[in-house]
Amino acid sequence: MSDDPYESAKWYEEMLGTSILGEIELRNAPQITVTLGGLTILIRGVRTGEKPTDPVPLQDFGDYASHNEYGVDHFAFTYHGDLRALCEELRSKGVKLGVEPWEFSPGNTICCLAAPDGVSIELMQVMK
Repeated sequence: MSDDPYESAKWYEEMLGTSILGEIELRNAPQITVTLGGLTILIRGVRTGEKPTDPVPLQDFGDYASHNEYGVDHFAFTYHGDLRALCEELRSKGVKLGVEPWEFSPGNTICCLAAPDGVSIELMQVMK
């Protein structure tokens, strides 16, 4: 759910190069469909009567980060390339990182992008 689905869809398009596939009004709220790396993401606005709470941000627990709540807290993509260089490119466009790139196991680097609406997107560079 998004406070401003149009701005969120624009962020995904401008920052991550998604394609906006379409938009409809469903139950009195806009719903925008974008595609990213073969994944379809639905971004919908607040429906009449809903009063969503603010999302819980990532919290640092020393050797890991977590939203510290039940439910899906992020989605992830495998990145084939230099993840640290990609992070610098994204940062130059204004993307904030919830978790800086770090080697979570030998040869494997991860980071988390702070997307709109409290969404975290994990990127994982896995070395062969």
